[in-house]
Amino acid sequence: MDAIVDLAQDAVASPWVYVALFAFAAVDAFVPMVPSESLVITAGVFAATDGTPLLWAVILTAAAGAFVGDHVSYGIGRFAGVRVLARARRGGRARAAFAWAEQALTRRGGLVLVIARYIPGGRTAATLTMGIVAFPLRRFSCFDALAALSWAAYSALVGYIGGSAFEESPLKALALGFAIAIAVTGIVELVRLVHRRRGRVAA
Repeated sequence: MDAIVDLAQDAVASPWVYVALFAFAAVDAFVPMVPSESLVITAGVFAATDGTPLLWAVILTAAAGAFVGDHVSYGIGRFAGVRVLARARRGGRARAAFAWAEQALTRRGGLVLVIARYIPGGRTAATLTMGIVAFPLRRFSCFDALAALSWAAYSALVGYIGGSAFEESPLKALALGFAIAIAVTGIVELVRLVHRRRGRVAA
């Protein structure tokens, strides 16, 4: 375990960690399997325990990567959305994600981007859907800037809180950070499911 912690400390102490944060956050926008949030949380932990990387730089770098990646996803939806949507509808989970994005976009407009950032798979479905329906790019960029910055700040600060609580034990800090993130995601999912069921009952 100590060897793993030492390896992680060496990795986050390198200036290349910012390149990795940007790249992971960007790719995660249209490839949901990439664990960008885990990397941002980890960077936040070591920002508290070691002082490197810098917390503000972690937030800005991750936000910039997410912003760029979301625009790539929007572009894919705009120019190849019909094929993407047709393929996604063959799978139950993908179909549900796009259905949620379409309904949320109708009800909440651009704010769906902020909400979708905290739902697994939701960010990709939302950005692709907004591209497919030709949501105005300028409005998309404004809402996406808010979504990306809030997500990056949340993820980094969750790690930073864990690191501050367990400065002498990075493993415990990581565990606490991930536990907080999982709990928040679970709460968001629970609220969404309850809201959906109430909607079905009302219908």
